[in-house]
Amino acid sequence: MRSRARLVVERDERGVSVVRELRSQAPLALVPRRPPTGTSRQAVVHVVGSASSPLGGDDLALHVSVAAGARLSLRGIAAALALPGHGPGASRSSIRIEVADGGIVEYLPEPTVVTERADHRAELSVRLEEHARVRCRETLVLGRSGEPPGRLRTDLELERGGRRLLRNGLDIGDPSLGASHGYLGGARVLATEAVVWDRDPEESVSAREWTLMPLASGGSLTTVLSGDTITAGRCLERARAAHPAGAEFSEW
Repeated sequence: MRSRARLVVERDERGVSVVRELRSQAPLALVPRRPPTGTSRQAVVHVVGSASSPLGGDDLALHVSVAAGARLSLRGIAAALALPGHGPGASRSSIRIEVADGGIVEYLPEPTVVTERADHRAELSVRLEEHARVRCRETLVLGRSGEPPGRLRTDLELERGGRRLLRNGLDIGDPSLGASHGYLGGARVLATEAVVWDRDPEESVSAREWTLMPLASGGSLTTVLSGDTITAGRCLERARAAHPAGAEFSEW
C-alpha cells in the first residue's frame, strides 16, 4: 500500500493556530481535535491508523508544515504494529516536519511494536528555522510477549537554521548485535526524545535507565532502555524534569 498525507498549520489573525490543509490517505488518517473556544491557542491533530499498518511492502509518507508563530501538537492514539507482508519487500514510513520561525511542534506518537519477521524502515526528518522549537518522541517495543523482534532501521535527522544538530540511526534485529550486552543490554523497550528549545542542558544527566545529553550544536537527546513501556514513560518524565526548559513543555 502506498499512502501520502499532508498537514499544514498556520496562525490566524487572533493568534490561534489553525489547520489550513489536511489531506489523509489510508492508512494515514489525520483527525483534528476541536477544543472549546478560547481554551487553547495550539492546533491538536491525532494520527489514526485507518487500516493495519505498516505491513511488508507498505510505503507511507507524511509531510507536516508549520508556519511562523503557529503551534502544533501531533499525537498518536494507539500503538503501531510492524508486521510482515504476504510477499517480499520491507515496509517504510517517512515523516517530514518543517517549522518556520517562532513555530513550535510537539510530535508524540504511541509506541511501535516490531513483531517477529517484520522488516520495517522508519525515517523522521525535522527542519527548523532559526527560532523554531520542537519536541519529538519515539518508543520502540522489541517484539510481542515471548517473541524476538524482526528487522527495523530508524533514522532521525534534526536541523535548525541550516545546521545539522543530530543524525541518529538504529538497527534492530541483527542477531550478532542483539547477542551483545553492549548493544541494548537486554532491554525490550527503547525510547528517545529529541528537544530543540530556547535552553539546553549544560551537561549530561544520567540515571540507571536513562540519559539526557546536550547536543554539540544545540538541542538535547534523551535515551531510555527499559523492560516495559510504563517504565520507559516514567524515565522520559524524569528526564524532562531535569531539562532546564522542561516546565515549559506542558504549558505552551
